[in-house]
Amino acid sequence: MKNNNLLTVGQLAKKMNVTVRTLQYYDQEGILKPSCLSEGKRRLYTSKDVIQLNQILTLKYLGFSLKEIKGKIYDLNTPEEVATVLESQKKSIEEQINKLQEVSSSLVLLKEEVLKRKTVNFDRYADIISLIRRGNENYWVINAFDDSLNEHLREHFSSRTELGEQILETYQTLLEEGIELKRNGESPTSDKSKEFAKKWWKLINDFTGGDMSLLPKLQEFNSDKSNWDEDTALKQKEVDPFMEEVLNEFFKDLGVDI
Repeated sequence: MKNNNLLTVGQLAKKMNVTVRTLQYYDQEGILKPSCLSEGKRRLYTSKDVIQLNQILTLKYLGFSLKEIKGKIYDLNTPEEVATVLESQKKSIEEQINKLQEVSSSLVLLKEEVLKRKTVNFDRYADIISLIRRGNENYWVINAFDDSLNEHLREHFSSRTELGEQILETYQTLLEEGIELKRNGESPTSDKSKEFAKKWWKLINDFTGGDMSLLPKLQEFNSDKSNWDEDTALKQKEVDPFMEEVLNEFFKDLGVDI
């Protein structure tokens, strides 16, 4: 068979800057099989195979597993199938760009944190990076907490996931609830407000583990919102006056003088 458009495994490997072993593995796993055989039974790749290999390498670069890639390979026999592949790769690239932009923004924040503080604190950096890598948007809390509050986190929370998925998610939920009560003109003495205060106080106890010596630190954290996530800071500022009234009534009912 004589066709200048056909490539041997070695030629394709050189053309696409991959190893022969990689192509043999793709063939074995059914990810990319040569379309032709020579008269001597040598495996030969067509131009369409080259396009599919490019598709595979692109998806691999974007972080897809070989199992995922195998399910994304199309026959490319029609213009519609080619267009489908191109659209799929476009979406994958856009997702990757968005993720990289998020990481880039996070690294800018981390850089500001590094330069702002007078001492190097790798524990804090590691905590922030851990949350960033997990896609946890609440990493700003690590940046805003002082050393004593961050030390409390390390001692009492086995993982940053636990912090993000439980404590901070509950906080965000209660913050939205407090804003809704305030905007609806709810009285600080109403049953809804009392139930809200009860849940807020439970959140504080869950975080502190009952260590009330941390309350002044939390008050300092709340009073200076310069390092907070902007959206969260605006919401907390809005709800702070209502929160103070509600908690005062809650403690009054408990007979606690604060």
